[in-house]
Amino acid sequence: MGSLLGWAIYGISPTYRRHLRQNLERAGYRDANVRRAAIAHAGQMLLETPAMWLRPQNEVAALVRAVDGMAALDAARAQGKALLLLTPHMGCFEIAAHYAARELPITVLYRPPKLAWLDRLMRAGRGRGGVRLAPANRRGVREVFAALKRREAVGFLPDQVPGGGEGEWEPFFGKLAYTGTLAPKLARRPDVACFLAYAERLPRGGGYRIALRPLPPPLVNESPVRHLNRVLEELIRQRPEQYLWGYNRYKTPAGAKPKPA
Repeated sequence: MGSLLGWAIYGISPTYRRHLRQNLERAGYRDANVRRAAIAHAGQMLLETPAMWLRPQNEVAALVRAVDGMAALDAARAQGKALLLLTPHMGCFEIAAHYAARELPITVLYRPPKLAWLDRLMRAGRGRGGVRLAPANRRGVREVFAALKRREAVGFLPDQVPGGGEGEWEPFFGKLAYTGTLAPKLARRPDVACFLAYAERLPRGGGYRIALRPLPPPLVNESPVRHLNRVLEELIRQRPEQYLWGYNRYKTPAGAKPKPA
């Protein structure tokens, strides 16, 4: 059903269709098979979201069939470090925070939608159990720092376009994209252990496999933001069909500084 929904949206919306095709081609994916799979997975993402928000949290967490990389995360916790989990728009990113909240409190920075009813639904669905939602403003940033000080977990959508004044222009798959600066700066703090996290969607509604990967080190003289975009590109290339290519990653938010010439 999700695959059918993905194809319906692709057929109905020329803007979405253009973004998806352009973003795939920019990343070097001109294979029609990858495009078809990406269209289907986008629809599956939309259809699974109500289940992530409305089902009991223990039922949501039970959909996770396996977790790779938990030993490294447990080792970081044993060292007394706070955890920074960077979850891009890949696979079922909604389930990661719910699963993490079984082990320790997690504060998730999010950008409230413009529609008030959707914001209420999102907050009710995401902010359950040990999950705290922090709006992407000054108050939310203070909550993030407080959670890190308590040696808890913090979650970010690192490829979400930030508000004006909150990012820098850096390449993402070969084109300048306005990228948030807070997460990559926090990742370099010595008291923080940073992990890339994504929940791979298993075939035929078979649940999810969460993969945790310690953030690779930066290259020589690599800025924090460029470092983040590079490692996200490498992660996305592992499962390109499960990335949300239709997202308008290259938009210019109001108040952002102009793109470099």
